[in-house]
Amino acid sequence: MSHPYVALTIYIPVYYYTDDNGVRRDLPEETYPPRREKREALDADEDVALEWYTSSVLEIPSYIDSAFRSSRAYEVYFFLKNKYVRLYYTPGKTDDKILTDLRWICDGFPSLEDTPFGEYGIDCAFDTEGNEAYIFCTKLCAYIDYAPGTMNDKILSGPTTIAEMFPVLKNTVFENGIDSAFRSTRGKEVYLFKGNKYGRIAYDSKQLIGTIRNITDGFPILKGTIFENGIDACFASHKENQAYLYKGENYVRINFTPGTTGDTLVDVVKPILNGWPCLRGILPLDNKGVDSHPHTHHQPSYPEQHDEL
Repeated sequence: MSHPYVALTIYIPVYYYTDDNGVRRDLPEETYPPRREKREALDADEDVALEWYTSSVLEIPSYIDSAFRSSRAYEVYFFLKNKYVRLYYTPGKTDDKILTDLRWICDGFPSLEDTPFGEYGIDCAFDTEGNEAYIFCTKLCAYIDYAPGTMNDKILSGPTTIAEMFPVLKNTVFENGIDSAFRSTRGKEVYLFKGNKYGRIAYDSKQLIGTIRNITDGFPILKGTIFENGIDACFASHKENQAYLYKGENYVRINFTPGTTGDTLVDVVKPILNGWPCLRGILPLDNKGVDSHPHTHHQPSYPEQHDEL
C-alpha cells in the first residue's frame, strides 16, 4: 500500500564539520542507492523527496529560538539553534551592539558541553535571581549560573525533565516542552507559552498561578496578530513592565500589566532586522548542522566583550 508523500522538516541536519584548525568543511554528499547513468526515472514523489532532503530542507530559514535577560543592564542572550549571541540593546532605538559574536552554545557555556542544551539548542529560557536562569530543551530543563562576561558558568540543578523540576506542570501542555517564557514584575512569577496557550508559575514555590488559558484571553492586545497562536521567543526588558516577543522574522514590544488584561503594544509588529539591524548577517540562520567541531573554551573569555558599555 502506498502512502502520500510528506516533507518532514529536519532541523539542523548534519551538513558540515570543522577540522582541528577551525576550518569549515562540507561533508561529502551521496545518495543511496546510488544513481545509475541509465536507470529508469524516479517517480514524481521520489524526485520531490530527494530534492527536499538533499537541498530544500537546508534552506529553511530560522530566527530566534529563545532568549533571556542578563543581570547586566540592557544585555540579552539570543539562542539560535545550537548557537547564541549576546547583545547590548537600546529600547526604542536601533543602535544595539553585539557583545559576543555568534558562537556555539557549548563554546560560550562550557558547563553545557555534551548536554542537549549545548549540542542541540535551547528552546526556552528565563532569568531568575542574580546570574541564574532556567533553560529548556524539549522536555528537559536545567538551572544554571550563566556567569555573564566569563566562562565560569555552572549547572546548579539538572538536567532533568520539566515534570521533575516543576511537578505542577506534569500533565499540562508544558510537560513535554515550553516555547518561550518571560519574567513578570510581580514577585517570582513567570509567563510560560506553548502553542496558543499560556500560564503563570512562581518559580520559587514552583506553583501554578491561576489557570492555563489561551494567549488572547490573557493578552487580548495580541488578538489578530501573529502571536495569538504562539510565541517563538520572548524576554522581559530591563525597562519595567515591557517585554519583547518574537515569532519567525517578526517581533513586537509590549507593555504588560500583571494580573490584568490592560496590556498595550509599544509599537507595531515589524521585522526583527528592522528593529535589530546589528543582527543583519546573522539572521536568518541557515538549517545546516555540524557533525563535529573542536571546543574552544580554552581561549580567553569573551574576547568580543565591550566593557565600555
